[in-house]
Amino acid sequence: MTSSKWLHALVPLVADLSLELPEPERYRRLLEASRALFPCDATALLRLQDDCLVPLAIDGLSRDTLGRRFRVTEHPRFATLLNAPEPLRFPPDSTLPDPYDGLVDGVQGHLPVHDCMGCALHVEGQPWGLLTLDSLASGSFTDEHLAALQAFGKLAAATVAATTRINRLSLRVEDERLQAERYRRAAGQPGRQLLGHSAAFKQLLKDVDLVASSDLTVLITGETGVGKELVAQALHASSSRSDRPLVSLNCAALPDTLVESELFGHVRGAFTGAVSERQGKFELADGGTLFLDEVGELPLSVQAKLLRVLQSGQLQRLGSDREHHADVRLIVATNRDLAAEVRAGRLRADIYHRLSVYPLRVPPLRERGRDALLLSGFFLEENRSRLGLGSLRLDHDAQAALLAYDWPGNVRELEHLISRSVLKALGRQCPRPRIVTLTAADLSLPSSAQPPSSTDKNASTPPVQPADDAALTTAGLRPAVEAFERRLIQQCLERHQHNWAAAARELQMDRANLVRLARRLNLADTAQGDR
Repeated sequence: MTSSKWLHALVPLVADLSLELPEPERYRRLLEASRALFPCDATALLRLQDDCLVPLAIDGLSRDTLGRRFRVTEHPRFATLLNAPEPLRFPPDSTLPDPYDGLVDGVQGHLPVHDCMGCALHVEGQPWGLLTLDSLASGSFTDEHLAALQAFGKLAAATVAATTRINRLSLRVEDERLQAERYRRAAGQPGRQLLGHSAAFKQLLKDVDLVASSDLTVLITGETGVGKELVAQALHASSSRSDRPLVSLNCAALPDTLVESELFGHVRGAFTGAVSERQGKFELADGGTLFLDEVGELPLSVQAKLLRVLQSGQLQRLGSDREHHADVRLIVATNRDLAAEVRAGRLRADIYHRLSVYPLRVPPLRERGRDALLLSGFFLEENRSRLGLGSLRLDHDAQAALLAYDWPGNVRELEHLISRSVLKALGRQCPRPRIVTLTAADLSLPSSAQPPSSTDKNASTPPVQPADDAALTTAGLRPAVEAFERRLIQQCLERHQHNWAAAARELQMDRANLVRLARRLNLADTAQGDR
């Protein structure tokens, strides 16, 4: 490695340390310099958050890598690098599986990584993360490269330390570790978090940070499957009430007769089956946050009592005259147009204005551009861990198909699709290879979302549709979905002689939810919903 090459790559990085660069740009320049100095096909910067390594920047790896969360205990190479006092190079014949096998971008097929080296980064004496370099060619890295990584690793640590200090001084973001913990808790389970890089999603995160510290009532709107509950959890975790309970209630999951009891509680003997006194969700959430999902399903009779609680904080348990006080921050969510519900007489206007103090719209997946690939990477790593696989990847046609699809079911549909497709790929690839590759055929998306096969020399991958254009093409999606739901319910009812309980079992729905959906779709025979 010549001194001129070394100086040409490092001098700009040293100069960058005094500049207030955006974090992504600072890390991009760091990895660009590493590619210039070392004979690698891919390099990555990963941040240690709890027990996972989270990619913050990549160069030469597939886009979905940014969405993956590598649990250290499941990746022995990463664990070895984190525990090594100095940079480390793995021999080409190492038996330790490489987390990046099959993920190197622009490579046809699924070649495994043959050469790998990396170093742990420390900031203020604490482990911060890893810098990794990988090559598909055996013997790419020499002792000279390993010695050079010793110096480059120190510069990389200085870069991330400068970023951390600038972030703290400018107060633009919270300490990264605290932010990561916040979103981990927001998800309700390890690894689940709000994830995305698109402009629409970043705007959502800004709105969450803006309103979370207040006690304003937040109305979260968005289509089914976009992650409204995750947003509610993030709001609570970022609020001053984060050390108090977050209590949730799905208003569509209960019969109308039980909603009032669930919200406000009841006393013994208030109704048949009330054998003891019970606190409602408002009392359970006292001092914390109450999240009401599908709030548009609340019966009109309950809406009046809810309004009183929102106005005064006073409530009465069902069957009691005694008043209780509850200090609760309310977050509600719906996939309905509540203004239209007011016009239709199904929602009180005063309740609507009380609930919509701060509206927060969660964008559908089709408006989030390449976030579909980030989320796919997250779900792929979840499935890899759960099934005990070596490596899971998407081929180019599968990536193109994911980007071309409209996602009417949003993130939930993507999660289920990835899980289903992994099983299909495992069944197709026998004996099971070390690197399992998902193809467009495994995804089984509608033909309009399938890209031409890469083996067809006369075909080319269709351009990815911009998010705004994609949203325009699906402007008629909701009426089509409602027409399909109406037809499906009608046919199911006919098969079961209009027995709603039997129809609900076939559709794998709660009977009360099925009746509510039928009413919303204006089906003629909803009067028979009690059968």
